[in-house]
Amino acid sequence: MSLLLLIRHGENDYVKKKRLAGRLPGVHLNDTGRKQAEAVAHSLALRLKKASVKAIYSSPLERTMETAEPIAEALDVEIIARPGLMETDYGDWQGKTLKDLGRRKLWKVVQNNPSLMRFPGGESFAETQNRISQEIEALRAEHTEKQVIICVSHSDPIKLAVGYYLGLPLDFFQRLTIAPASISTLLINNSGTRLLNLNTDISLTLMNH
Repeated sequence: MSLLLLIRHGENDYVKKKRLAGRLPGVHLNDTGRKQAEAVAHSLALRLKKASVKAIYSSPLERTMETAEPIAEALDVEIIARPGLMETDYGDWQGKTLKDLGRRKLWKVVQNNPSLMRFPGGESFAETQNRISQEIEALRAEHTEKQVIICVSHSDPIKLAVGYYLGLPLDFFQRLTIAPASISTLLINNSGTRLLNLNTDISLTLMNH
């Protein structure tokens, strides 16, 4: 049995301006994103006080590592960068606004038939799903049943991972929503998977009190 926490990175200016960051370097958390990361760290420190956490696993991009830092400090564990948790490779679409991309014919494929989508110069959603599910399985193999696995990643990879473990058809994964700094939790064992929570926005709750 594995308890898996999937955390999306906090807000950055690309998210704020509705621009697709992808794997572009130099995309950092903004002030809101840093506050979100601190709030998530505070919440997890309280909730996981008696849990066994070996490390925080993060996509190596700046915005995910910066989200992982306060969590790792709060739980007194190290951060281990895992390329398998990386954002989808959007290829030529990186850096473009969602408004611009929404005018393209392929946008309907992204939203309605993502199983058929390969980003120009990048990867397909199927490849992203295969990559992150293999990464999670590799992490599960490295942990005991009593250890909590915490992964900091990105919206589409997290949605694709949840979809995979719930047995959703790939074309349905866009029906899920993963907000910045949200937590989604899966309980995985050999007999199946349970979704304990999806897209829980702890940071927003704490920031408003």
